[in-house]
Amino acid sequence: MEGLAMLRQLIGQLQELLQFYHSHPPPPPPPPAHHQLPLTLASAHQRWCFKDIDDNSADDFYGLVIAAGRSGNCRMTEACVLPPVKKPRKERNRGKLSGSAAATEAMDEEMWKDFPEDLFEAVIARLPIATFFRFRAVCQKWNSLLNSETFALYRAQIPQTTPWFYTITHDMVSSGAIYDPSSNKWYHPSISSQPVRLLVLPVASAGGLVCLLDFSHKNFFVCNPLTRSFKELPARSVEVWSRVAVGMTLNGSSASGGYKILCLGCDGEYEVYDSIENSWTHPRSMPSTIKLPLTLKHRSQAVSIDNFVYFMRSDPEGIMSYNMVTGIWNEFIVPSPRHLTDHTLADFGGRLMLVGLLTKNAATCVCIWELQKMTLLWKEVDRMPNIWCLEFYGKHVRMNCLGNKGLLMLSLRSRQMNRLVTYDVTSKEWLKVPVLPRGRKRQWITSGTAFYPCPTAVA
Repeated sequence: MEGLAMLRQLIGQLQELLQFYHSHPPPPPPPPAHHQLPLTLASAHQRWCFKDIDDNSADDFYGLVIAAGRSGNCRMTEACVLPPVKKPRKERNRGKLSGSAAATEAMDEEMWKDFPEDLFEAVIARLPIATFFRFRAVCQKWNSLLNSETFALYRAQIPQTTPWFYTITHDMVSSGAIYDPSSNKWYHPSISSQPVRLLVLPVASAGGLVCLLDFSHKNFFVCNPLTRSFKELPARSVEVWSRVAVGMTLNGSSASGGYKILCLGCDGEYEVYDSIENSWTHPRSMPSTIKLPLTLKHRSQAVSIDNFVYFMRSDPEGIMSYNMVTGIWNEFIVPSPRHLTDHTLADFGGRLMLVGLLTKNAATCVCIWELQKMTLLWKEVDRMPNIWCLEFYGKHVRMNCLGNKGLLMLSLRSRQMNRLVTYDVTSKEWLKVPVLPRGRKRQWITSGTAFYPCPTAVA
């Protein structure tokens, strides 16, 4: 508005100046050099066009003044020429893209038509997962790469560094939500083969596959959230238990070699499912050295490292392990840190970690520990920044760990807040995750698990 007032004042001065010269014409100018035609004020007056100014026509008026200043006929306007208006970023990027596209040469079909097929699959296999699925829509040939054995071999050779997270919200039925931390985006897949209105929870994962368990703890399912590959496991051979802990491992380096699922009940009964045999087996009884019944930490997901599956238990506090190959159980007495709640196991490069809420008086903080193999004690290695922990002060906060494979996702909730954060054990970096939107509501997540995305894994 201040600029508009200055422009109005300028117009008034110009109008007075023109009226003055119209009533008192100046003496004739000297003859122009180089035989140029003289430009009189009368002709200059004809080149100006003034209009009534209001607030809505400010942009048009700026254009008029700048155009007049560029004409060079009235040098008074040069002092009030406005600086160039900064274009929006989209327009600037559009200009850069158009310029670069024009400069890019067309691909030579003769050169690219003989590109080796195996090298082509090797290149596509190294694309980011989200980019690969966009490329599938190009043609049928690219879409069929998921069924290519050589493509699956190339994918298996690429190290998996950053897991994704498959989660279930409190009101989602027959679908979940996938979070990609590399792009900080949520995806909403749907598993077409899943029975309608079946309530399931993700409880374990291995090789890009996610193990699901229904609320009745009767039925198990395995799926690939990326490709909608879905499989219902056969019924278990023993009586269904009310609460179970579940672990999952691979037979080899990828899901193509098969996988095993361990289901453990509080009374010590357990079963193992083998995808190669497509059946459940009841190997043997729990060793007598392990105290029964098991007080399992059901809020803590099992951790799978190589062929071992680790569970947390209390009374006594410790960790149980099961070897999927040899069928041997072990138990380690490991006391938990004091004032700890909602704690769960995690894995980082084959090392056992612990994450939980440390609460004392009205202060609450998220802490990370690492298990020392020599002493079998937990050593604190990091904790959430204090400025974040201040938000929890005086609130009854509950924590749920949604992924425990090197990159942790934590759901922190109370009546006044709903937060999602990730913690990178390697870089010790805490990041806030956008809360999952759905319509106008902000959803809270009930359960989830981390998985390494693999488009070629088949349930």
